[in-house]
Amino acid sequence: MQLSNRVDRVRGLFDLLGVDGLVVTDLSNVRWLTGFTGSNAAVVVAVGGLTLFTDGRYSDQAPMQLSRANVDADVVIGADVIGGAIAAVASLSRLGLEADTISWAAQQRFADACSAGLVAVSAALVELRAVKDRGELDRIASAVRIADATLAEVRLILGARPTEREVALALDHGMRSRGATAEAYETIVAAGPNGALPHARPTDRVIGDGDLVVIDVGALVDGYRSDMTRTFVIGEPTTEQQRHLDVVQESQAAGAAAVRAGVSAKLVDKACRDIIAEAGWADRFTHGTGHGVGLDIHERPRVNSQTTDVLEAGMVVTVEPGVYLPGVGGVRWEDLLHVTEDGADVLSGSPKSPVVT
Repeated sequence: MQLSNRVDRVRGLFDLLGVDGLVVTDLSNVRWLTGFTGSNAAVVVAVGGLTLFTDGRYSDQAPMQLSRANVDADVVIGADVIGGAIAAVASLSRLGLEADTISWAAQQRFADACSAGLVAVSAALVELRAVKDRGELDRIASAVRIADATLAEVRLILGARPTEREVALALDHGMRSRGATAEAYETIVAAGPNGALPHARPTDRVIGDGDLVVIDVGALVDGYRSDMTRTFVIGEPTTEQQRHLDVVQESQAAGAAAVRAGVSAKLVDKACRDIIAEAGWADRFTHGTGHGVGLDIHERPRVNSQTTDVLEAGMVVTVEPGVYLPGVGGVRWEDLLHVTEDGADVLSGSPKSPVVT
């Protein structure tokens, strides 16, 4: 990806933020801005220049990655990354710090050493990152394809009484063998009553006949993530299971249909929530409807009942309503969608056919 224009977009926020420089310490923001993937870094964005500070482990990697990304920046190697950044901002009068990620200790060091007035900057780069460019969309699409292909393969073993943990390991191995860097997040496989926990971790519970099985799986490709959930039933569903599956699937379809540029993300949440409430399960839909996905698995926009975010073309969001019945199990359907001016492209390709025989 060519990242050179991103620095100018950040500088374009300076007047709005009331700063003449910004220290970027969130590592996802560092990567988005410069292409650097190391685990220790700070970037100083000033009107007249861009400087990346990192430690000796990355003395070769950092210049190489910035060059490949076509980012014109100085790279400073040193043991004290924050100290280097402090020295670089001595001439600034109003300095922005990323309030959501910088540690209290680091903030105190800036306050003690700098004459500049410090400004707490919250989510400025996260908001810029919310709209994806072509290179980002291509990487997300690759991650989606890997997860889709892996789930298609692994669902074939669900009827053979594996454990939740065995299914999760098969999914993780399958994604890596298809070229994923790693899993996008900890893979969820939750069968029977365990499925009533929205973020259940895989256990040694054997998946048996009659179980609802929630599988939430995503791949990581060159820093970018996918996110998808499918629910299966082992054998023919009971009448109540079929209603459970149908209501949540109808809810998810309504939410996906509401996604388009210019729509309040709150209305997408409402489209899902209204259907579940009508079915009598309002109190069993216990989380937001979705979120943005990119370098992080949870990004802007937020899709819930409290959000003020508005969808824009180029955003990538999940729509993932669920109903969780304690002692019975859970059902969640989740697709990843690319927001367009007149609707959305559904990126997730796995079918919503739940029955495993």
